[in-house]
Amino acid sequence: MFVRESINVGGRPLTFETGRLAKLAHGAVLVSYGESVVLVTACYSEERPGLDFFPLTCEYQEKTYAAGKIPGGFFKREGRLRDYEVLASRIIDRPLRPLFPKGFKKDTQVIATVLSTDKVNPTDVLALTGASAALHISEIPWAGPICGIRVARIDGEFIVYPSFDQIEKADIDLVVACSKDAIVMVEGGADEVSERDMVDALMYAHEQAQPIINLIEKLRAAVGKPKRSFLAPGLDEAIVKRIAEIVKPELATACFIKEKQVRYDAYSRIKTAMAETLLAELGAEKYAENEKLIKSEFEHNKADVVREVVLTEGRRIDGRDTKTIRPISCEVSMLPRTHGSALFQRGETQAVVTTTLGTSSDEQKIDALTGESWKRFMLHYNFPPFSTGETKPLRGPGRREVGHGALAERAVTRMVPSHQEFPYTIRIVSEVLESNGSSSMASVCGATLSMMDCGVPIRQPVAGIAMGLISDGARIAILSDILGDEDHLGDMDFKVCGTKNGITAIQMDIKIAGLERRVLEKALDQARDGRLHILGKMLEVLPEARTEINRFAPKITTVKVKPDQIRIIIGPGGKTIKGIIEQTGCTVDVEDDGTVNVAGTDGDAVKRALALIDGLVAEPEVGKIYQGIVRRVVDFGAFVEILPNTEALLHVSEIAHERVEAPGDVLAEGDEIEVKVISVERDGKVRLTRRELMPFPEGDEGERARERIAKAREGGPPSRSGGRDRDRGPRGGGDRDRGPRGGGGGRDRGDRRPRRD
Repeated sequence: MFVRESINVGGRPLTFETGRLAKLAHGAVLVSYGESVVLVTACYSEERPGLDFFPLTCEYQEKTYAAGKIPGGFFKREGRLRDYEVLASRIIDRPLRPLFPKGFKKDTQVIATVLSTDKVNPTDVLALTGASAALHISEIPWAGPICGIRVARIDGEFIVYPSFDQIEKADIDLVVACSKDAIVMVEGGADEVSERDMVDALMYAHEQAQPIINLIEKLRAAVGKPKRSFLAPGLDEAIVKRIAEIVKPELATACFIKEKQVRYDAYSRIKTAMAETLLAELGAEKYAENEKLIKSEFEHNKADVVREVVLTEGRRIDGRDTKTIRPISCEVSMLPRTHGSALFQRGETQAVVTTTLGTSSDEQKIDALTGESWKRFMLHYNFPPFSTGETKPLRGPGRREVGHGALAERAVTRMVPSHQEFPYTIRIVSEVLESNGSSSMASVCGATLSMMDCGVPIRQPVAGIAMGLISDGARIAILSDILGDEDHLGDMDFKVCGTKNGITAIQMDIKIAGLERRVLEKALDQARDGRLHILGKMLEVLPEARTEINRFAPKITTVKVKPDQIRIIIGPGGKTIKGIIEQTGCTVDVEDDGTVNVAGTDGDAVKRALALIDGLVAEPEVGKIYQGIVRRVVDFGAFVEILPNTEALLHVSEIAHERVEAPGDVLAEGDEIEVKVISVERDGKVRLTRRELMPFPEGDEGERARERIAKAREGGPPSRSGGRDRDRGPRGGGDRDRGPRGGGGGRDRGDRRPRRD
C-alpha cells in the first residue's frame, strides 16, 4: 500500500513515503526535505545460536550520484565509509538501540541511503527520523517512535532543521533524538553558551519533534504491520533468588574496591564460586542450558548492589561521593621532539596527547556531497586494547574511536585561532594508555594542554567531564566524573566540555523517560562545577599558552603582496616558486588574496626565502640606489634591470657628466652598473641616472656639469641630449610585446581551494 504524508517543518515540507520503493524490506521509508532525499530500510533475520549480544548494525551511506558527482580515485565507485558517514551511523544507532526489547538477539540492520542532496539541508537527521519510521511500520519489535531534530541558534533565535549556511552562523548546533515523553540522545557543539541556554535548546527540540512523531504514528496506523511478539528468555524465579543469595553478600564488598583490576579479580572469583555452587545444585545439564542467563543475572546483581548504595548512601564504587572528582595530575613537554605534548591522568584514566603543526599543504581534503573543502584542524583518538588490559587485533580506528575523536575535536575547535591569526595546520593525537571512564574527556583536557605547550594561542582553555545519573523513579543521584562501570549501570551518561565561560560540546545518552527540566539543569550545573575544578588543575601546570611555538615546529612568516604580483612569485608553470623551495628548503604557500606563508624550521632559510620573494615583488623607489644589469642598449640610452622583472630607462643624458654620443660606446649588454631612480611615472615608467652617482670630471667639463645640476635643482629641466624615447615600452623599457610586468606565462597555481577555518 502506497502512502505519502507531509508536515511543514522550518518553513519547508518534510515528507514520508512508503509502499513504492524497497518493498521487500521489512520496513522502508523515503524521507524528503527540500530536494534532499534519503531511503531508510529496516530488516531482521533469525537469531544466530550462541550470541550473547544484540547484533544491530546501523549504516548511513552517501551516494555521490546524489550530488551529481563521479567518485574520485581509480575504482570510480564508493568505498569504505568516510568519517562523516560513520558519525551519522552512530547518531542513528545510539537512540535506536535502547528501544529494542532486552534479550532480543535477532540480526537487525538499518540502512540509510542518501539518494539526492540539494547541498542545503543536512541529511543525517533525516536518516535518523526515517530509521524510526521504518522500524515503527515494520513487524520488528521496537518501542518507538522517535524523531531526529537538528536545532541551531542564530542571533538568539532557535531554528529547527537549519541549512548548512545557517549552521555556520549558529552559536548552538545540536542533533537531538526525542520520543513522545523524553529526550533520548543529544550530540552537538556550541560557542561557550550557558547551561540554561543549552537546556532551552533541548526543550525546544523536544517540542518541535512532537508533530513529526505524530506523523510517524499516523503512518503506522495506515500501513504498519503487527509487531512480532517477543518474550525474552529468563531464569526460574528460584534460580534468580538463589543467585542473589550467593553473590550479593560478596558483591557488597567487591563492588566498592577502588582499584579497577583488583575489583575485576574479585568479580571473577565470586562468579567462579557462584558457577561451582550452581553446577553442584542444578546439575551439569541444567546449568549448561542456563549458563548465559546465569552470567547475565550476575551482572544484574552487580548493578543492583551499586545502584542501591549510590541512591541510599551517596557512596560510589571507589568511595567518592556524587560530586567529587578523581585525583588529577598533568604534565607537559614530556616528549622531547613533538611540537607539543601533555600527559593527563584522572584516576585510572590516562591519555598522552600530542600537537603537531604543519602548513596549508598538510590540510585534509574533504570530498563530501556538498563539495570539496579543506580542514586545517584535526583531532584523532586512539584506544589500544592494552588501555583496558585486553588483547585485540589492531585494525585501524573503529566507529568508537571516530566518534570519541569527533566529540573531542568539536569541544576545542571553536577555541582554535583563525587561519589569519595562526596560519598553521594543527593535528592533535590522543593516545589513551589507561581507561576507567571518560577517556574522551581526558583527550579534551590533554588536547588543550598540548596545544598550549606547543604555543598555539587558543582563545580559552577547554576541559571536559563525563557525568552519570541513576534513578529508581523516586530517587535521583547525579554523578560527576563517572567510572566505566558507572557508565554501564546508569540511566543516563553525558559528557560536557567547555571553558570557564560556557559549553562548547555536549553528548548525552538517556535511557529513562520523562527527565524533567530541573533535573537537566541540576545535572549541567554540577557538570559545570566539575569542569571548572578540572580547568583549575590544568592551569596550575600551564597557566597560559607559551609565547613562542616549539623550536621543532615549522616557523611560518606571513607577508602580503599585491594580488597581481602572485604570478611573479609563482612564475611560468610554477618555476619560480619551485626554485625558491629548492634553494631554501622552505615551504611557500600563496593565497588568492596575496597572502604568502613561508614555513621552515631553519630561521636563516626562512629569511633567505623571504628575501627572494621581496626581491621578486619589490617596486622601484625614487631616490633609491640599485645595482642593475644592462639588458639592452638603444640609440637613446639603455634599459637596465634594477629588480627582477623590472627594467627602467637610463637615458643617454644620464649616463655620464660628459656628453655621450653613442650609449654603446660606454655600456654593453650584461654590464653591472650602479644607478639611482629619479622618477616613477603614473603609467609605471621608471627613469634612472648614473651620472649623479659619478664624480665630477676635472676642469671646465666639471664646472659645466655642476651648473647643469644647479639649474635643474632651481626648477628648470636639465638639458638632455641624445635620441628620442618614443619607442619605449611599458615601465620605460622597449619591447612592447613583453606583456604585463613579470612577463612570461600566466599563473599556474596548482590546486587552489576554499579554506575552512
